[in-house]
Amino acid sequence: MAEKKSLGKEFRKGLIAENPVLRLVLGTCPTLATSTSVANALGMGIAATLVLICSNIVISLLRKVIPSKVRIPAYIVIIASFVTIVQMIVKAFVPALDESLGVFLPLIVVNCIILGRAEAFAGKNPVIASAVDGLGMGVGFTMALCCMGAVREILGAGTFLAGIKDLLAVFGDFSFNGFTIIPEGGAISPMLIFILAPGGFFTFGILMACANKLAEKKGKPRAELGGCQACPMAKNCALLADGKDCSEEKEDKAV
Repeated sequence: MAEKKSLGKEFRKGLIAENPVLRLVLGTCPTLATSTSVANALGMGIAATLVLICSNIVISLLRKVIPSKVRIPAYIVIIASFVTIVQMIVKAFVPALDESLGVFLPLIVVNCIILGRAEAFAGKNPVIASAVDGLGMGVGFTMALCCMGAVREILGAGTFLAGIKDLLAVFGDFSFNGFTIIPEGGAISPMLIFILAPGGFFTFGILMACANKLAEKKGKPRAELGGCQACPMAKNCALLADGKDCSEEKEDKAV
């Protein structure tokens, strides 16, 4: 029972308490770029979740085999392999999504959420726990994307779930392709700024403010934009910038 409770906790933390976007403030670039619609957000979230789960499993399996000095390059190679597989699957079965996401699909390789979970969790924990951690973080990432996508699509385009037919095409031929919230030529027109960059930043800020408010009510610290310091890889990057090996820190502590 203790193990089940622990696994449940590992999954749930990625949803709210340690949501990678709204609490850890990671992966903001793909969040802002691909959340112009719910369909795009859902596609990006699913792709990133698959990469998270698979890379976490493999990195956890190899955590005692990969030398400390080359673990970061090894993690990147593993992540890049799964990103390539996912991209090929998307190109084959959902070409419209591949065209819509564009360069941000292969850029999952450098998504700091995935590399951060590999360094902070998968490289130090068992396989099952790492898989659950990847699933929780992936679902949390997808939830944040879809929340942003819903707000931006409804206010900016006047639709909801537009383009979902392309995603559902994997399971068969569906006629459903979303809802029209604001009819064309009506008294109210969509605010196009919401599907542009400024609208993305505004929506992201509002959602972060709501997340911070909920966190304060539960006695937890606010999420803040701390630059590179917020990234789990910040310490290693600082060592590399100084021309040191990441393993030198461990040797210094040992001395």
